[in-house]
Amino acid sequence: MGNSSSQAMNSPVIVAAQARHTATLIFLHGLGDTGHGWADGFRMMKLNNIKCVCPNAPIQHVTLNAGMKMPSWFDIIGLGPDGPEDEAGIKTASNILKTLIEDEVKSGIPLNRIMVGGFSQGGAVALYTAMTLGKPFAGVVGLSTWMPLHKQFKELTTADYIKDLPIFQGHGYEDPLVPFRWAEATSKLLKTVVKNHSFQSYPMGHSSCPQEMMDVKEFLEKTLP
Repeated sequence: MGNSSSQAMNSPVIVAAQARHTATLIFLHGLGDTGHGWADGFRMMKLNNIKCVCPNAPIQHVTLNAGMKMPSWFDIIGLGPDGPEDEAGIKTASNILKTLIEDEVKSGIPLNRIMVGGFSQGGAVALYTAMTLGKPFAGVVGLSTWMPLHKQFKELTTADYIKDLPIFQGHGYEDPLVPFRWAEATSKLLKTVVKNHSFQSYPMGHSSCPQEMMDVKEFLEKTLP
């Protein structure tokens, strides 16, 4: 299953709110990336009251890439939806995200004003964390992603707060890495327990696009006014 252990991460990239900080989005990048690119995207949104925290994944071995070391939240063993998953690594990454959430609460931001999100692998961590946090918070942004450990989904989603959790899911229907059918399956799964779920598709591959980012901004400003 590869190496799930992680080295010390670099400090998150922070995008300050344009005005008084009353809410926070913590957004995790995808495999092999860093928080800097997504921070630039959120900076361009000029969010009035929302601070964006874009952490950097630890450097670790990735089985799918011949064991090479790269920024990764957990090991990717294969691309099949029914293949083995790095459960320990997913839970470790989720605990990192939960610590970042706790840091925001300690700084004075209420949990119901904190949203989590991510792209691809980072979005998978965000979705898993959303299902397992154990207490209500502001919502989730999942881009070009999937629900990890989906075979355990019914066991993960017993908390009452989940049904009212706002979730925005965006995906390119030409995605060659995380196929669109995975996104559809994830959407279908989420809708079995979540009432406030939005699923949008875009003419793109494994990336983002201006329209998706506009939709994300609208979701953020609506959910965290």
